[in-house]
Parts: sequence; structure tokens; C-alpha cells
Amino acid sequence: MICFQHTGLTMGQIIDVYKARCCSFITPLHLTDGAQVFRQGDIGTSWYAVLSGSLDVKVSETANHQDAVTICTLGVGTAFGESILDNTPRHATIKYRQSMAGLLAPPYGAMEGGSNHDRLADKDGMNSDSVGLLNKPYNKVPSEKLQRAGKVLRNAILSRAPHMIRDRKYHLKTYRQCCVGTELVDWLVQQSACIHTRSHAVGMWQALLEEGVLNHVDQELGFQDKYLFYRFLDDEDEDTPLPSEEEKRESEEELPETILFLAQIGPDALLRMILRKSPGQRSGDDLEIIYDELLHIKALAQVSNTVKRELASVLIFESHAKAGTVLFNQGEEGTSWYIIQKGSVNVVIYGKGVVCTLHEGDDFGKLALVTDSPRAASIVLREDHCHFLRVDKEDFNRILRDVEANTVRLKEHEQPVLVLEKSPRASTLGSIKYTVISGTPEKILEHFLETMRMDTHHSEPDPAVDDFERLEYTVATKRKVVTLALRWASTHSYLLQEEPTALAFLEELYGCVSNDSRVFRALKDFVLDLEKVVKLHSEEAKSSKKKSLIRQFSHGEERLQKKQPIRNQDDILLKVYCSDHTYSTIRVAVAATGREVIAAVADKLGTNDDLLLVQLSSAGEQLNALTPLPDQEGPTTGSMSSFELMSSKDLAYQMTLYDWELFSCVHEHELLYHTFGRTNFRRTTANLDLFLRRFNQVQLWVVTEVCLCAQLSKRVQLLKKFIKIAAHCREFRNLNSFFAIIMGMSNPAVSRLNQTWE
Repeated sequence: MICFQHTGLTMGQIIDVYKARCCSFITPLHLTDGAQVFRQGDIGTSWYAVLSGSLDVKVSETANHQDAVTICTLGVGTAFGESILDNTPRHATIKYRQSMAGLLAPPYGAMEGGSNHDRLADKDGMNSDSVGLLNKPYNKVPSEKLQRAGKVLRNAILSRAPHMIRDRKYHLKTYRQCCVGTELVDWLVQQSACIHTRSHAVGMWQALLEEGVLNHVDQELGFQDKYLFYRFLDDEDEDTPLPSEEEKRESEEELPETILFLAQIGPDALLRMILRKSPGQRSGDDLEIIYDELLHIKALAQVSNTVKRELASVLIFESHAKAGTVLFNQGEEGTSWYIIQKGSVNVVIYGKGVVCTLHEGDDFGKLALVTDSPRAASIVLREDHCHFLRVDKEDFNRILRDVEANTVRLKEHEQPVLVLEKSPRASTLGSIKYTVISGTPEKILEHFLETMRMDTHHSEPDPAVDDFERLEYTVATKRKVVTLALRWASTHSYLLQEEPTALAFLEELYGCVSNDSRVFRALKDFVLDLEKVVKLHSEEAKSSKKKSLIRQFSHGEERLQKKQPIRNQDDILLKVYCSDHTYSTIRVAVAATGREVIAAVADKLGTNDDLLLVQLSSAGEQLNALTPLPDQEGPTTGSMSSFELMSSKDLAYQMTLYDWELFSCVHEHELLYHTFGRTNFRRTTANLDLFLRRFNQVQLWVVTEVCLCAQLSKRVQLLKKFIKIAAHCREFRNLNSFFAIIMGMSNPAVSRLNQTWE
């Protein structure tokens, strides 16, 4: 029973309203004779009405659609596809009998969410208009965040380089308020150090172009670093006013964060743009970018790098906007192999429903191509905006079919532990031989022990072992070992000079490579590189035996000259104070322990008394026995008078330079020593200690300056000054000083100044 709530409308008026609403979702389709709309058992996603022509309704009692029987014919004015109302599979096969035009309505429940489409088995039957409707490349409604990013960039350009946006003439035609692609790339590269290459900047502009925030004047799809004209969305309207001074100021403040956001999404947009190109139009750089992406895809983990490079030249990008879209139906002919780049899909089998869900990095559709069988399941999009990498059947057969057909995967707990490839050679007994492609060390060794035969004659080598003993493999392995050793030496840098065994290893390796280079010419290039490394570290090791003398870390004296890394064998001058405020200056190693310091002080004082090295600290209580030394007294007046004359940006820049010097002196190993205890390694972490001390110095500097400023108005200006310095530090990507200033302003001594903050 159907019930209608009384609304004051007649039944005829209600029907008219419903018809008018349906018209806004209808899409015309024009198809050729004999084309198939859908097959029995497919997932229903659309409803149809016939405008012209006729079609047959066929039903099959088995899974074989070839024995289907025509039960009726549908003509003009009829409708079909009502299975979407109860979410059941199609009950019959619909096939065109004559040339016709149909009306495609949206799937059930999509009146509020936009349209969707059935996937037609005969795609060649659709004309270009239909393809255009199904494959719109870019969003026409930009997201709020990207729309704001485009506005910020446009305002910043009008503020800093207004000549970039102007009317331009080309081939006797005037293009209003547009920019040049190369100029946009040049400008963006100059704005931030986080943009590493011009292709990175191209990807950032491409992200805006995909959302319609930036448009090519002739509606070209991809952004190019060429003399092409592009126009911001705000400039499409001739009456758009120029930004006010307030808008320009806000855009200047938001610009660093906007550039950082675009820099994060730019590489993905660049990859999508490259994948949208036809394979013949991709350059060598484009193929390298695609190849780098394939290295991180889970579905290709067991595929050789050679195959990945082949795939990079044939992959096609495919995207679908709406959840519920059917990529292909069970029983259809396999035409492509898919890899999920973004999103997820449901695998649906007729009679069982959803059997599993595939996510980013998974693949599907391979079985039908390898075995030449129909699709074993239907694939339905689980979420909106899914992206796929597609390999068509012809390319798959050329690149992957033989590989897949001859590949055996051994799995444990659903994880591959051994991947074998069938060898084209066979023994005299006719048994199949396999070559190891990848696997865990244990499984590879186990496979060799099982397959190696002790009675194998030399005239009949075992292919699994022979592949590992070929000349090419030997040379390639040697090159990898030498390359790894050179990178290891570069990473350890000056620490190698403290390890005689490491230098001895490099010298021995240099001798071995020199001898091998007489046989293998491919190793000659590495001889010179190894010779340079050995000579450099040997000479520095000899000179490093002369110990450097470091003054005690204090009071900014180390800033007078460029920082050099503090090494384990360096000495330091320490002032050790006694209870009567006298002190002794001693020279000890940087990595000296407390016992060694006590022994040095006792020797300097010439006493045999037991000495105790203590650290005194005060939480506010009065220490009657000790009074602070003059150099331990804090400042009594602030530096506001000179501080306010300095540029906030220059101050942040100089702080960044100094922080970078300190950070550059820290070696990666110091983090290990700091974590696991430097006493266990007998190594110093002095460089890391200085870098950590720098954070505390900046934090306490902020607290001291604010608390020593007595006047409220000046204190407010001082807080603003520190906020600007922190913002510039963040712009320079100096998070050390940025967070130090933030922590200083969050200190209770500063945060409780309510009048200042108000």
C-alpha cells in the first residue's frame, strides 16, 4: 500500500513534481545495434526508459548466457531496471534489437547525491558524447581549502608581482587577466625552500587546476611549464575587484602555510597528470616518476624492476567519482588489470553478496586475463573518488602473462615467503626447474637444499644455482657491495677516523676492487672513488691525532666562529669551583667521566683528600652556605630598546643559521649514544648536548625579556615581536627555535600576565 501525506496537492500535481525532479537526473544514451545494456545477474545501478527502437529481454536458467531464451520485446515508452528498488541482481539480459535511444536515470537513493551509471559490456557501442559524460576529468566545484589556497596565491601575486596577471595578446587574440605557466613556476620556486624542483611546482599548480581554481584559457587539462596562458577562478568574472590591503595582508600571513599544503599534495597531482597522458606522450622524466611510484605499491612487490619499468610506459589512470559504480560485472570478458591507487572496492559474487573488500595497493582482474576466462566476480566502488592504475589486456599479455603463468608463490599465514619462476630449460628427465625470484632467506636456502642434486653432471647445470653464478650476477653484486660501502663511508664521515678497523676494511676493499677491475671493466669507475675515500680518511686520521682544544661551553663565545663538530678525542678546558668560590682550570677529554675529572682536579690541587663532584640546584630555597658568582647572576634590565629596532625576519634568519650550524655538527650516532647511554659506547654526545641546550636558552631568553619589561605597552609590543619571530622561524622551517619561542611564551611567568595578553 502506498500512502501520501495530505499536502494540499492533487495526485496529478504530485506526479508532475516527481517527473520534474527526475528530469534533472536523466542522461541520454545513444547505442548501436546489438549492444547489450546489462546481463542477467549483474548488479543493478540504473533505471531505463525507451525513447525509440526496441530491445529483447532474455532469460537463462544456467550461468551460460549463450542458451538464453527471448521472453519478450520492449518498445517505445516502456521502462526497465526496477531491480534497483530492492537491491537485487538483474533478473534478465537486455539486448538492443534496433538502433535506439534510452533515458538513463540515477540509481535508487541517489536523488540527493548525484548520478551514477551502469558499466556497459559493449563500450565500443557508446558515442563520444556518452564517454564525455562518464569520464569528466576534473572537479568543477573546488574544495573550500583549495579555493582559499588559490585566492591566497592570487592575492600574493598581485601584491608582490602584479605584472604577472595582465591582459595578453597571442595570434591577434587578447586573453584577459591571465598568467604565463613558466612565470607561475618561477614565482612559486622563489617563495619557499620546500619546493625542490620545477616539476614539484608544476604539480602544485596542477592540484589547483584539477579543482578548477586555476584554468587554462583554452581549457587544456594539464598544467605545463611553458608559455601557456592560465587564469585564476576569481579572474573569470570581469567585475571581480582587486584585493584590498587587508586581504593582501591576510594572504601574506597565510602564504607560507598555503605553500606547504600545496607542496604536500603537488606530487600526487603531478603523477595523476602524467598518468592521464597517452603512453606515447610520456617523457623519460615522466616514466621515472611513475616508476618511483610503482616501487611502493604492494601489488607489485613480487614483480621485478624490469617489469615495473615496462608497466610505467603502459599504465593508464582511471578515476570514478561515486560510490556504487560497477567497474565490471561477473561473467564479463576480462579486458584490463587494475591496481587500487586510492579508495576501496567490494568484491561481489552472484548469490553470495560481498565476499571481501580490497583497499589501496591491492589489485584485481588478473585471473581473467591469465586464464582467458570470464570475470569471476563483480567489482563495485565502496567509496567516492576512487583512483585506479589500469593495464589493458594487450599490454598485460605482452609484459605479464608469461611471467604470471610461470610464477609459483609459496605463502605462510597469507604472506608470500618464496616466489619461484619456472625455468624455460628442463633436465633430461623432463622435470620442471624453478628459479628463485624472491623470498625469505630461510625459504631460499631450504629450496636450494631440496633441489640441488649431488649427482648432477657439469654438462647439465642446475638453473636455480646457475642463475646465481652467472657473470652478470657476479659483476652486479660486486657493484652493489662497493656502492653500499661508499655510502656507508659517506654517512659515517669523520667517525671513521676514530675506528682503525673501519679504515683497515676500506683499505682492504680498495685492494680487492683494484685487483678485480683488471678482470671486470665495470668496476674501474669505483677504484677512483674508493681511492679518494681511503686517502681522505687516512690523512685526516693522522691529522686528527692532534687534539683540538675547546673552551667550556658558555656565554655564546662559540658563536664567534663557525661551529666545527666536537670529536671524541678532543680536549676541553673546564672550570671546577670549590666551596670557597675559588676554581681550578683543568684540561680533560670531552668524553671524560666524573672520576677522571676528580682525578685531574686532585692532581692540579696537589691534594690526597677525597674530593666529591656535586651539582647544586635550587628550587627557590635560600642556600645560606653559598652565594652565586657574578657571572651566575641573571640580567637586571631587558634589551627592549635595541631589540625593537631589529627586523623580526632578520633575527629569525640569523637564529636559523646558528641552529643549522649546531644541527649540522650532530652526527646520527650521537642519537644512539644518547638513547642507550654514552657510557656504554665511550663516545661523546657533546654536539647533541649543545643543540639541546640551545632550545633551553631560547626559551629562557623569551621569558627573561618579557619579565624584565616593566611597561605594559612595551610588553605587548615585545610579545608581538616574539610571535612574528616565531612565524618567520616556521617559514624558514626552523622548528627548533619556533617551538622554543612558543614554550617560552607558554611559561607560567609569561602566560599569567593577563593584562598583557588581553
